[in-house]
Amino acid sequence: MELGEQAWVPALWKLEVVNALLKAKRQGRVTVERAKEFLGELRDLSIEVDNECLVKADNEIFQLGLEHQLSSYDAAYLELAQRRKLPLATEDNNLVLAAKAKAVLLV
Repeated sequence: MELGEQAWVPALWKLEVVNALLKAKRQGRVTVERAKEFLGELRDLSIEVDNECLVKADNEIFQLGLEHQLSSYDAAYLELAQRRKLPLATEDNNLVLAAKAKAVLLV
């Protein structure tokens, strides 16, 4: 993210970040201290949490998952980018293909 830029994430994002840190800790790739420091750094970024994905889970997100063979988590990111007309940052091949099919700009 560039200074002054804002990012949007679905509500599940915080749980995904915490899960990744817990997994990294268990595998010895990060210390508890560094994980907590990282979480603090994230709080300082201009990241907006979109709770509307929870309302859209059983309809739009479900449909995107079916249509593009995505997990509900990946479909939530695609739905958010589509609805808010935002570019999507991902390196996931299936999500890249789905974004291109839906004409969602990729970062």
